[in-house]
Amino acid sequence: MSPREVAVGRLSSLLARARSAALAGKMGERPAPLAEVAALLLVILLFAWLHTAVGKDVAAATANALAVQSIERAVHLDIALRANQWLTEHPALIQPAVYYYRLYYLAIIGVLVWVFVRHAEVYVKVRRTLVTMLVLVLPVYWALPMSPPRFALPGVVDIIAEYDILGGHASREIANGQNLTAMPSMHVGWSLWCAYAVWCALRASHPQWALLPWIFPLGMMAVVLVTGNHYVLDIAGSVVLLAVSIAVVSAWNHLAERRRTRDCGGTGTMAR
Repeated sequence: MSPREVAVGRLSSLLARARSAALAGKMGERPAPLAEVAALLLVILLFAWLHTAVGKDVAAATANALAVQSIERAVHLDIALRANQWLTEHPALIQPAVYYYRLYYLAIIGVLVWVFVRHAEVYVKVRRTLVTMLVLVLPVYWALPMSPPRFALPGVVDIIAEYDILGGHASREIANGQNLTAMPSMHVGWSLWCAYAVWCALRASHPQWALLPWIFPLGMMAVVLVTGNHYVLDIAGSVVLLAVSIAVVSAWNHLAERRRTRDCGGTGTMAR
């Protein structure tokens, strides 16, 4: 065999291994990158499609919003109107609040990529938690449509519609139903997930930094209140959603580990 044929053969073998690694995920504990991106895109598109199909009952959404307002008044948590008025009295803070509200998608993508590349040992767990949140929230939106304060609470200024960097005047329209899914707040929910993912990645190696990411969802909680997009109970619902999702993933992983242990034990017995 000529040196050229040997070189071509080695190059072909190297390319085949690289392709196999990309598709089969031979990167430690990381899933296959291409398959992971495709699966996440599919989940996001499916979630967006299903999201447009829920929460269309305007009458029910308004009734539920009034019920939440009554509960918050009863327990002295009815601060949505006052928070919104405070922001309108501080116009210099309006645009930063809008950017904070809209650009959190960049934080989600950034956290996903960072954990995937730098902390593969926790990536699957936090990704499963994110997907579980999406799965669990849809039945809530279907069963409990709810108008946000900017639609259902007199006196609240629709900050996002007035100052949105994405052309938010369309957010005044509620016919598409996507604005009738205030409970729970997924802006808060996803920002909580970001903090949880970073905390999982840092708590063992850098515990002194692991608590800092929780500042991000605290800021989002304030933003969704002052912009008139959510009630306090919507925020509480987001905390519950994350907690339940973590519990579901933990239980799933525990059952999977028990199943693997049982299968390995059975295989060992058969081998003997």
